[in-house]
Amino acid sequence: MKYFAPIINLLFSKDRMNTMFRALRHHNFKLFVEGQSLSLIGTWIQRIAVNWLTYELTGSMFWLGAVNFAGSIPFFFIAPLGGIMADRWSKHKILLITQSLALVQALVFAGIYFADITRIWEILILNFILGVISAIDMPVRQSFVHEMVDNDKEDLSNAIAMNSTMVNTARLVGPSIAGILIATAGEGWCFLLNSLSFVAVVISLLKMKITYVPKQKKKRRVVHEFMEGAKYSFTSIPVKYLLFMMIVMGLASTALPTLAPAFAEICLNGNAETYGFLIGAWGIGALFSAVYLLNRRSVLGMERLIAVALVAFGVSVVAFSLSSKIIIAMIFMATSGIGLLLNNASTNTLLQTVSENEIRGRVMSFYAMCNKGMSPIGAIITGYIGDLIGVKYTLAICGIVCIMSAIIYTTKMQVIKLHVIRKYRKKG
Repeated sequence: MKYFAPIINLLFSKDRMNTMFRALRHHNFKLFVEGQSLSLIGTWIQRIAVNWLTYELTGSMFWLGAVNFAGSIPFFFIAPLGGIMADRWSKHKILLITQSLALVQALVFAGIYFADITRIWEILILNFILGVISAIDMPVRQSFVHEMVDNDKEDLSNAIAMNSTMVNTARLVGPSIAGILIATAGEGWCFLLNSLSFVAVVISLLKMKITYVPKQKKKRRVVHEFMEGAKYSFTSIPVKYLLFMMIVMGLASTALPTLAPAFAEICLNGNAETYGFLIGAWGIGALFSAVYLLNRRSVLGMERLIAVALVAFGVSVVAFSLSSKIIIAMIFMATSGIGLLLNNASTNTLLQTVSENEIRGRVMSFYAMCNKGMSPIGAIITGYIGDLIGVKYTLAICGIVCIMSAIIYTTKMQVIKLHVIRKYRKKG
């Protein structure tokens, strides 16, 4: 052990830990982390249970895609409304409402399961309802991070990385718990556990000390505010280029979570636990990325990370599609998790850094729209293609698309870098 002591001291020294978790010095963000860390585990437990229950009921990759489509398509239409709400009203109060509604949705899911009346249509409807709630919640929650760290731009990137760490720790822990629960007790207990996890985040929100100052600007029509946000998002450099890449990733990256249940059963001869291990490996890889991002002190250079991330993700998905052993599949799921998290977190950080305060909610709503809103389209397409040509070929095609998009992105990378530097210096 004495040979490893210098490395351990370096990695876990007081200065290093203070750097990695510096955003926790903000009281409200610390409360947010405490509640959200439990809630996210519950969310992943339910997500795994829904996918497995769908495949168990139908045995169809198309229906897997359809259920994911129902849960994500609201982001395409409702997320812009969430952004407008975030720029108009108290983000804190909106989050209290959305998190409470998500709690109720999970309870209803548990209720119909234990009543033994679960059919594919109930799953579709409940997933759609959760999608509507989440489409409002996501842009509000992401723009609220800026307020929780008191508009400190240095701590903002750390807070976003910490949030990504929570998400991917949950992606690691949640599927493992879900796999065990499904195999031993049934999917209903997954839904019930998720409903209980929302209690933690509601309590943390209630304990926050938030001073909300109503905006004095003249109220305008929702359509006008939507158009204003759209014009800014798709004419401003680097915002429009970053959003374009999120559209591609939103379409292609959904193949992994959508087709993973089928891949686990068909290609690996596995079961729910195998599926849980695959998603858990994905979370481990993403966790490595999150730890790396926690140690970054600046957003400068993140535009290069996006290019590396796109290539890493694409190559990993192609390699994963060729895997026939669980250990090999888990390795490439992990490396795909590294690429996906680096891309999403870096894009999120850059967008929040360069966006103006009065329009940040709407910009993040377009981020949600391009990321999560494209997922349902990708889910239904990959599910349909998977039934036609097989899960392996479908995954390989998605990986190749990501690699090609990385090549296109590199032609715009220098332009993005110049604009980020300009905005960064302007903000001091």
